[in-house]
Amino acid sequence: MNLARPLPDYLIRRYHGWKATTYEQNKGWYMQLAEGGQHPRAMVVSCCDSRVHVTSIFGADQGEFFIHRNIANLVPPQESGGKHHGTSAAVEYAVTGLKVSHLIVLGHSACGGVQACYDMCSGNAPELEAKSSYVGRWMDILRPSFEKLPKGNDVTRVRQLEKDSVVISLKNLMTFPHVKEAVDSGRLSLHGLWNDIGHGGLEVYDADTDVFEPL
Repeated sequence: MNLARPLPDYLIRRYHGWKATTYEQNKGWYMQLAEGGQHPRAMVVSCCDSRVHVTSIFGADQGEFFIHRNIANLVPPQESGGKHHGTSAAVEYAVTGLKVSHLIVLGHSACGGVQACYDMCSGNAPELEAKSSYVGRWMDILRPSFEKLPKGNDVTRVRQLEKDSVVISLKNLMTFPHVKEAVDSGRLSLHGLWNDIGHGGLEVYDADTDVFEPL
């Protein structure tokens, strides 16, 4: 059984190009990163979507953001039981280990995960209802938000659900004792953002008004 194959040629060429240019021009910086460890000021929970490029949006360098990506940028509620919890583990490490000052949940337009949740909850994706569907069970986190969507056309409702994925994740973050303690003490602040990929827009969630406002 071949568990791993050689890299495709185009990736090998890109690596050698990076090593000969970007790395060589910044070798001291990379050595500093390697020897000094990481000290990010912020964690970002974003979607796996290849079009979402967190470091480009904020012009960030390596070492600035601790980034965790998953389907639809969701944070599940806190639970125990010894299972595998990748997102929860990343949050725990960022807050208790790296002691980040900011934790950002970044949603985006045209999110395939959110669309899948919408289709599933609308009865148009029965395959996602199967217990064996990892995507379906993950998107169950967002199901309560679907049930509260106002009436309207599908485009408007999906857009609202994209933003709801950010809000429900912020609420779920506060179910983790170490997050709540850090927020209550003023050591950590939570932030919700939504990125319009096509127009380069960025909206910030205002918890007081329950509205996303454009920057």
